[in-house]
Amino acid sequence: MNDEQLLRYSRQILLPELGIEGQQKLLDAHVLIIGMGGLGSPVAMYLASAGVGEMSLVDDDNVDLSNLQRQLIHQTDDIGLPKVISARNQLQQINPDVHIHTYEQRLGHQQLMQLLPSIDVVIDATDNFSSRFAINRACVEARKPLVSGAAIRMEGQVSVFDMRNDNSPCYRCLYDESGQNDETCSENGVMAPIVGIIGSIQAMETIKLLAQIGEPLTGKLLITDSLYQEWRSMTLNKDPSCPVCGQPSQ
Repeated sequence: MNDEQLLRYSRQILLPELGIEGQQKLLDAHVLIIGMGGLGSPVAMYLASAGVGEMSLVDDDNVDLSNLQRQLIHQTDDIGLPKVISARNQLQQINPDVHIHTYEQRLGHQQLMQLLPSIDVVIDATDNFSSRFAINRACVEARKPLVSGAAIRMEGQVSVFDMRNDNSPCYRCLYDESGQNDETCSENGVMAPIVGIIGSIQAMETIKLLAQIGEPLTGKLLITDSLYQEWRSMTLNKDPSCPVCGQPSQ
């Protein structure tokens, strides 16, 4: 760490839980953020400002006027640009030391599996069940920790599925793939701060995993209803019959 980095991250380094050793772990880390919308915006911005050294951004969409109400990484002048390019430009302004890779496409299973060996933590910031199930399946196969978030209307949830831990459930343990109907923000609406709240928690959980501090939300589901500012936490157990992470039958 050079003098400029010591100054940039000085307020984090002061934290006894993190210190120089933890900050160096962040600088050495590589995270994958899938989805550069309402959730991916705060995740990417906070991780870049916190000093995560390498980030891969995935999104096949372009910036639209309707995105700007909640996707704070994008600006009015970015309308029409690929979201990953708009995001990269903003992140380089926040912290030019972060090395950023962009993927202007949806990654299939084979592409994910080729990318995951270099990744330390995967952040699911997508907005549909099919993507979430596909990302989860790849993380289980590659044994990579997954930080999952979702938000709609004024409600949100966050969980961590750490497949390095044999006792950790996966996303499929929580939701059955059959009969899941996507509720979209375009149909149901979403309040701008709720994606910031959930995305910020995802960023915090990612930092905890990378720096190996605190207790991540592994095996827990954190749920919020911001209309009434109510929070609750549910315990998630691994499903031994889960078709994705369960033990195969003998």
